[in-house]
Amino acid sequence: MNRLLLSIVCVLALTGIALTGCGGNGGGNDTDGANKDSTPAGRITIAVIPKGTTHEFWNSVKAGAIKAERELNESGANVKIIWKGPLSEGDREEQVKIVETFVSEKVDGICLAPLDDTALRGPIKEAGRKKIPVVIFDSGIQGEPGKDYISFVATDNKEGGRNGARKLAKLLGEKGKVVLLRYAEGSASTTNREEGFLEEIAKYPDIEVISSNQYTGPEVSGAQQKAEVIIQQFKTADGVSFDGIFTPCEPVSFAIVKALDDAKLTDKVAHVGFDAGEKLTEALEQKKVQGLVLQDPVNMGYLAVKTIHEHLKGKQVDVRIDTGSSVATPDNLKDQRIADLLYPPLDKYLN
Repeated sequence: MNRLLLSIVCVLALTGIALTGCGGNGGGNDTDGANKDSTPAGRITIAVIPKGTTHEFWNSVKAGAIKAERELNESGANVKIIWKGPLSEGDREEQVKIVETFVSEKVDGICLAPLDDTALRGPIKEAGRKKIPVVIFDSGIQGEPGKDYISFVATDNKEGGRNGARKLAKLLGEKGKVVLLRYAEGSASTTNREEGFLEEIAKYPDIEVISSNQYTGPEVSGAQQKAEVIIQQFKTADGVSFDGIFTPCEPVSFAIVKALDDAKLTDKVAHVGFDAGEKLTEALEQKKVQGLVLQDPVNMGYLAVKTIHEHLKGKQVDVRIDTGSSVATPDNLKDQRIADLLYPPLDKYLN
């Protein structure tokens, strides 16, 4: 009896070892961030990290990422995106921590819109050492696409700035004085827009740029204060001494709309901004802003997720993907392309 009992115990023990060796936590990919034991076998987890989570632009990016996730899963894939970013677009330290956390949790891939073109280099290099591919979207970072990161998915921001300059020049009859109100140092996307604007506006000999070195910073309150300072700085008896202004992103654009409206100058200053959102779209409809250079943030989020998924599946991807831009005016609001950009179907994906 003792020998028989001993044999049974040994068989049971060996069976337990064999079962453990076949994958005690479900086998397959171990990729679900903080809670790996609950990860379904084969799931691909992709972290999508925006610059911030406050402005409407990022809600559109999120909608695009969710659209990609749904399409991939409907086609038989097993993809989970995790959307997480800092509340404020000025919080570089928080974004660095978020990237570092996802790297330590060993997600399968990361889509990142870096707040700073140098501060995020370290975390991206660490992701590379851990064999976690990164797609950069919206705003560039120092490094070589295809080597330091997989791909760069974004608007051609310099061309967007040039388009803004062309539109403003046309509004002014190619003559007058203009102001460029900048966003924040270290933000590659807006820097490229600003540079593109200055390069193109310089082609018009009768247009003078009288201010191009003022930064608002990432916060709406700071942008509003700087907008008011600019108006006071150039105030004259019957208005201001500039005829037009270019703003490179949503918070700066809205700040100038409000400042010009408060000063009753919307009919005296031509304003071309960058990006949209509910309030800016309303301002365009009311002709309080005469032009908005529009990105396609839904497409940006969509292509970022699709690109990293293709890479993870072993497919070749382009190292630079342009998501396109258009200029909206009060006269072309009903054009289908413009309407799709101004009124994206966010409820379809965010609810």
